[in-house]
Amino acid sequence: MAKYLVCGKYIGEGVKGLLSEGGSSRRSVVHKLATSLGGTVESVYYAFGEYDIYGIVDMPDSSSMAAFSMRASSSGLVSVSCIPLMTPEDIDEAAKKTGEYRAPGVDWLP
Repeated sequence: MAKYLVCGKYIGEGVKGLLSEGGSSRRSVVHKLATSLGGTVESVYYAFGEYDIYGIVDMPDSSSMAAFSMRASSSGLVSVSCIPLMTPEDIDEAAKKTGEYRAPGVDWLP
């Protein structure tokens, strides 16, 4: 399963809904959405700042994560960003892969 950092920002009436339903109720909704798409939720946290809610979610594939994001965002009451997370071992594997690249305006490869 792929792991994602999910960041959400409540918009307008979404903040009022959070205030009336409470954080634990909304966390349950996040869990239900993830499991309905074949995923699991590792953790959910609320914060103040750029985003209001953060979660670590495991999903079977990127289309399932896209479905999660679109479904949550479709209400217009929360804006969702999903960031794929990689382990240090994933980066080790990526570093072993070579690809050819030329920087813009440069005639040589570093």
